[in-house]
Amino acid sequence: MTVYGDKYAVIHYSGKQKYRVVNVDDCVASPETRIKDGAVFRYFSKVVKARQVQAEAKERESDKGQKQGQEQKQELGPTTIVGSIAEQMKSVLPSRETVLHAYCTGENEARKPAKELIYPFGLNESQIMAVERAFSSQISLIEGPPGTGKTQTILNIIANILLRGETVAILSNNNAAVENVYEKLDKVGLGYLVARLGNATKRKAFFEDLPDTPSAEPLPPPPMEKIQGILETVKADLHAQNEAARLQVELDELTIERRYFLKWQGESGSEASVPLKKYRLSSQKALDLVAYLSHLGTRRIGLRERFHFLIHFRILRVKPFYDLEWRKALIYALQLYYYDNELAAKKADLKTAQTRLTRNRFAGLQAELVAGSMAWFKHHLHEVIPQGTQFTLKTYHKKFGEFLRRFPIVGSSTHSIIKSIEEGTLLDYVIIDEASQQDIVPGILPLGCARNLIVVGDRKQLPHIPANVNVPPPAEFYDCDRYSLLDSFVGVFGDTVPITLLKEHYRCHPRIIQFCNQQFYDNQLVPMTEDKGEEALKLVVTAKGNHTRWNKNQRELDSLLETLRMEGDGALAEDGSRGFIAPYNAQVRLSRERLPAEYVKDTVHKFQGRECGEIVFSTVLDKKKSSQRSLGFVDDPHLVNVAVSRAKNRFTLVTGDDVFAAGNGHISALVRYIEYYADKKHVHRAPVVSAFDLLYQEYDQSLERLNARLRSRDSRYKSEQIVARLLRDVLSGTGYQGITFHCQIALIQLASLANEGLTAREREFMRNGASCDFVLYYKVGKAPLAVIEVDGGSHEAALQAERDNLKDSILVKSGIPMLRLQSVESHVEETIEAFIVACMKRQEAA
Repeated sequence: MTVYGDKYAVIHYSGKQKYRVVNVDDCVASPETRIKDGAVFRYFSKVVKARQVQAEAKERESDKGQKQGQEQKQELGPTTIVGSIAEQMKSVLPSRETVLHAYCTGENEARKPAKELIYPFGLNESQIMAVERAFSSQISLIEGPPGTGKTQTILNIIANILLRGETVAILSNNNAAVENVYEKLDKVGLGYLVARLGNATKRKAFFEDLPDTPSAEPLPPPPMEKIQGILETVKADLHAQNEAARLQVELDELTIERRYFLKWQGESGSEASVPLKKYRLSSQKALDLVAYLSHLGTRRIGLRERFHFLIHFRILRVKPFYDLEWRKALIYALQLYYYDNELAAKKADLKTAQTRLTRNRFAGLQAELVAGSMAWFKHHLHEVIPQGTQFTLKTYHKKFGEFLRRFPIVGSSTHSIIKSIEEGTLLDYVIIDEASQQDIVPGILPLGCARNLIVVGDRKQLPHIPANVNVPPPAEFYDCDRYSLLDSFVGVFGDTVPITLLKEHYRCHPRIIQFCNQQFYDNQLVPMTEDKGEEALKLVVTAKGNHTRWNKNQRELDSLLETLRMEGDGALAEDGSRGFIAPYNAQVRLSRERLPAEYVKDTVHKFQGRECGEIVFSTVLDKKKSSQRSLGFVDDPHLVNVAVSRAKNRFTLVTGDDVFAAGNGHISALVRYIEYYADKKHVHRAPVVSAFDLLYQEYDQSLERLNARLRSRDSRYKSEQIVARLLRDVLSGTGYQGITFHCQIALIQLASLANEGLTAREREFMRNGASCDFVLYYKVGKAPLAVIEVDGGSHEAALQAERDNLKDSILVKSGIPMLRLQSVESHVEETIEAFIVACMKRQEAA
């Protein structure tokens, strides 16, 4: 860089003839680093090259022999994306000030803590900590579990960056995450601060419709000293608010435990009425005494035991303890005493916390703090954001310093950020959202254009799916095949980087999020939603049997529909939106055919980041056909966590009988959890039992009578024996006496080869002995009425599907109705009867 007249600087680019003239005020000298020659950066370069080769090979294979299609894919496909990443890596600035230097060397720098922070977008205890830590370290990490105000935290950090006169980029590989930030800034009239860049299309759209700077002067803000004074008061009250929320959770838990204990006492006849007031025991001492009495068992009370009673429990008179029945009664009384004592103590503590919040006008002060922070923020922006500046797509790079003063927030994707800014520019901060789903490459690109970094994500939710290339990493936690960007940062920096868990949860009903809290977050979350006695949990367990075919399970859908019918399909009290999610695309496709249109249907992976008032989670698998691999896929903790935490007001689990019971997995824990907390009327076991369940080794006992009535002479296949029995039962009813059926009738005896509509392949199929499983006839005249086919799992195979299509076509051309019964179907007898009725009406109409 060469400076002329203390006003202009000419920047020369290493290894290039390119140079640029800029205002000297827009330049900051930065010491160079040789990280691009180091092992870590070279590894990332090798990964990109390997992925280029991989992408090119896939595109050549998919576009083989289609030159025109190949050219289109090269323009828009993965090869172009990976190639773009490779080009941007060459442009990464080798500066010691960058986060990339810190990442490659594993050296995080401390920063001076920020003073006079503001919170214009709202706040809680965890968010304050996250914002403070974001300015105390070059790199900080924020873990944002579902519904904990992650976007709100990001916005507060952005506000304080701008208040310091600095620049920030908000990035993600998930467009929805960045759009969420845009939406919330627009809502408060601050969208004009954001340069919504990214790929070429988005950059073009942004410059075609540049936002205007507000011209009206905002209202005068309160003094900063007043804002900071209120903040200090609110901080203490936020702690009391969290304590009140925790106490409410503990009260709810103890209340349920006490109810179960009383139920057990009533059922076992173990009610006890032993006066305990004279012992003056605390809750803990009551538990200790229960433990000691259990330890004593039936032993007699000796001198040592009397001494123990006196020293530990201040009980001098031990004569009643000689009676073994009295001891047992005392244990039961002590357990109830513990619950009552704990409930009373926690209610008192909760009232104290709530009284403090009311006395301190907590809600009003918090609102005043947020409003004052926003007023100060807008007043500051009005003073520093230039008015009337104009930029174009072609020229904004040349005036990039001026551009950043007008648009201090840059929005982009991780793989487009370097293209979005002027080469050699260092932003003050980069915030990467959804970093648990961000691949390390291209996640490192923004690290090379920023001095400081805030990484936001949740390692307990679904991670990214890497493109494995098997390039050996220089150290474990840089491995692109194994780790997300968030995981990598945690591993590389360890304790030298502050990690803040956002604890306050605002989305789900407490009973829903408490499962995730207990199972995945070590009880660190604080539910801020209120339990008003809503029925938030529901369990549907299908009947025994092997109902899964090709990653889909029709029985789970039929069982869900039956429970909706039984319960009247009641609407939710608040958000009435409904979602159906499953681990497999095949089940989602089947749900789109069978469930009401009001359900949003998608895989769990595609539902991450979304929510619905009610979520139905179908696990699909059955006990017999599930491999350890498929069980591990569905029972993955990240997948289960995402599935449950999508539900705001009600969560329904639909699963097979004992499918996940073999291990201490996450779905088995979820089943136990719902069984414990849900109202018994919302736990449905085998709501739908099908006659075809007799095909399986395990089936519901209600089918024993039908099983005893099957005839082996009807068919060598049990599925056909079942249909034969059901046909007899249906045809024995009033109105069907004139109809009979026969098994395994040759197709050539039903359809005429002389039918001109038949193809040569169809005639060949008939001559080769194709037959129909069941043919229904009128007894008088022997005229065929219809055909019923029974399809097992093999009918999904391509060869059998082709035969089925031939038979279907021949019968249609011959005017003979046909019903195909799949061996996974429910309500088989009802389906058969409805089909016969429809066929009879058709004959009458003809």
